Amino acid sequence: MIEFLLHNEKITLTDIDPNTTVLKYLREQRRKMGTKEGCASGDCGACTVVLAQLAPSAAHSSENATLEYKSVNACITFISALHHKQLICVDDLKQTSLHSCQQAMVDKDGSQCGFCTPGFVMSLFALQKNNTSYDRHKTQQALAGNLCRCTGYQAIDNAAQQSFSQKVPDHFDRQQQQTITQLKAMNASRKSQSISATRLLNDGNPIATCHLPQSVDELCALLIEYPKSQLIAGGTDLSIGITQHGSSYQSLIDLKQIAALSQYTISENHIEIGAMVTLAQCQQLLMPYFADFSLLLERFASLQVRNQGTLAGNIANASPIGDSPPALIALDARLLLRKGESSREVKLDQFFTDYKKTRLSESEFIEKIIIPLPAQRSVSAHSAQAFFKVHKVSKRQDDDISAICAAYALDIDSDNKISHIRLAYGGMAAIAKRALATERALLGKAFNEQTFSEAKLMLTDDFQPMSDHRASSEYRLLLAQNLLQKLYIEISADLQQTKQLDSEQANKAHTRIFDYV
Repeated sequence: MIEFLLHNEKITLTDIDPNTTVLKYLREQRRKMGTKEGCASGDCGACTVVLAQLAPSAAHSSENATLEYKSVNACITFISALHHKQLICVDDLKQTSLHSCQQAMVDKDGSQCGFCTPGFVMSLFALQKNNTSYDRHKTQQALAGNLCRCTGYQAIDNAAQQSFSQKVPDHFDRQQQQTITQLKAMNASRKSQSISATRLLNDGNPIATCHLPQSVDELCALLIEYPKSQLIAGGTDLSIGITQHGSSYQSLIDLKQIAALSQYTISENHIEIGAMVTLAQCQQLLMPYFADFSLLLERFASLQVRNQGTLAGNIANASPIGDSPPALIALDARLLLRKGESSREVKLDQFFTDYKKTRLSESEFIEKIIIPLPAQRSVSAHSAQAFFKVHKVSKRQDDDISAICAAYALDIDSDNKISHIRLAYGGMAAIAKRALATERALLGKAFNEQTFSEAKLMLTDDFQPMSDHRASSEYRLLLAQNLLQKLYIEISADLQQTKQLDSEQANKAHTRIFDYV
């Protein structure tokens, strides 16, 4: 059984195929035709809907409760993702008059053929709910997953501006307390439910079941009992098997109800990220520590995908062109794997064994990702500065798969020598992997152009990339070499800027002393 709100109507489902997507449910079972099917793969945004849920602090508190609004692609969202949430689609926006987001699209000529319009409106709706004023960058990020082939994006951006300038409380605001009360009641009732009945979705056929465990221990038990189950974290890749290949999964386990997996901690030495922390959350979490990693995630698919997809899911997918593994390998990240009552740590650079294969054993899953902070590295006392850089090359700037993703972590000591170096690449082999020969050519060497010019030639020893529709083998290898040269140029500029700032601060300090004397 799953429970959720469809706008303000409470829905209880006990007999639905868990392979059903939210889009299919809306259009075929609820006859809500405003939400469109375009690509059925999460690329065009025509199917965008919004999920509202209790903010983590509100789930167990009776005071100052708030809702979080997230845009998602209905076409690649499993029906189980709706459990204990509110589903809002474009059909729900208008009451006696158009919603301010809809009216802005009309006033600013934001729609021509109209097929993509419902998706744009829902992305604008989520943007409006999560912000108090117009911001161009946030608007571009919110709309980057919505494609328009005829209207033109300037008109839609103008509509975004108007939606904020003419923003007024809507019926969702007026009904917010009622929504919060209903969602809290659902959260409270689930505590007394038994796992054998109430956390099972079943269409009557035992070959299609979906469990919704509430704790890590319950998840462990389920995986021991059903070792062949497919885990749903965000489900943004798993669902493609249904929409594009006609697959049907016999046994599913949705992890969204396990609060412990949605937590992260930051200590002096490392960051621990639970398996259900989304890519959108990671984007914010990592910015103060690894800005380039955060910016990489900003280019990871669309906001609708990042609102659901998880860092752990991107790792477990084991794609050789996944964006996060190169960055995590360069940072010497570790995975905490769990099976039953046993746990073990595996370094990420040893986790991938072959194309789409990992060291996960049967019934084992990723519980946490552990990322060391620079201060934890075994760096000599002479080290002066630590750098972390990421280069992603794709045919489009946003919402596209990498031809190459390269990540670099290195330290330069006070003698201008490279005292620590880790280079990791995606798209260059059957797995994301380190460039060990190139690392050896750089470690302990002077940080200068000649060192990098010589070291980049060693990439031919590390990789023999394949050719595919994204890039040829020759292009990938030349690109990787050029990116390594780019790394030297970028860090040189950073060092020069640091020296300039240090000089300016020294001059200011000298001036203050002189004035005091």
